Amino acid sequence: MVGPRSWIGGFFHRTSTKRSEKIADYPLSSIEEERLHRLQERLQVPYDETCLDHQESLRALWHCAFLNVSLESLISDQWKDMGWQGPNPSTDFRGCGYISLENLLYFARKYPASFHRLLLKKDGDRATWEYPFAVAGINISFMLIQMLDLYSEKPRCLPGMNFVKLLGENEEAFDILYCIAYEMMDAQWLAMHASYMDFNEVLQTTRMQLERELSLEDINKIQDLPAYNLLYN
Repeated sequence: MVGPRSWIGGFFHRTSTKRSEKIADYPLSSIEEERLHRLQERLQVPYDETCLDHQESLRALWHCAFLNVSLESLISDQWKDMGWQGPNPSTDFRGCGYISLENLLYFARKYPASFHRLLLKKDGDRATWEYPFAVAGINISFMLIQMLDLYSEKPRCLPGMNFVKLLGENEEAFDILYCIAYEMMDAQWLAMHASYMDFNEVLQTTRMQLERELSLEDINKIQDLPAYNLLYN
């Protein structure tokens, strides 16, 4: 179930920037600008295995995932049961930083039914070689950051600019979008009858679907996205 290091950040895709200049002229409201800045600050935080807060977040993720199973250590082969690449999850976070752990933990706490359904691969006719849950989650964080152009001072693509509007309406929009994207990815995985080596193709297709939804004109809040209905509370 555990894959090579190339899984981390192995997917990268750029969208067209034909309308980037027009989009760049769109003025941000003060709350949009403030919340975008705070989100971008989160992107700069690496996972630090010596930081007590980061250690506690990792333990909390295990507790949410396996409530009745005690974790032996922060370095343990038990982590492979969640789909990490080895006994030390901190090595996987190098691909995307602390925000990818925050995304997984938010998913587990906010939508526990969805989280466990995907973690335990409860739905559908699954492949013999499934995607590793935790590492797939890191790739989804990475994909969203790239898709929304969050490393730029201001997004230069339509999905990214529309996302900032959603962020102005709800500061948790990125974390909720992550949960939606994970649900979309798994649904696409099942629809394509995909197996381990198909993950990048599945993620690319998921990205295209999400870009289309974020480009719709009548999306005023994160709950307006059609795929939001995939989430189970």
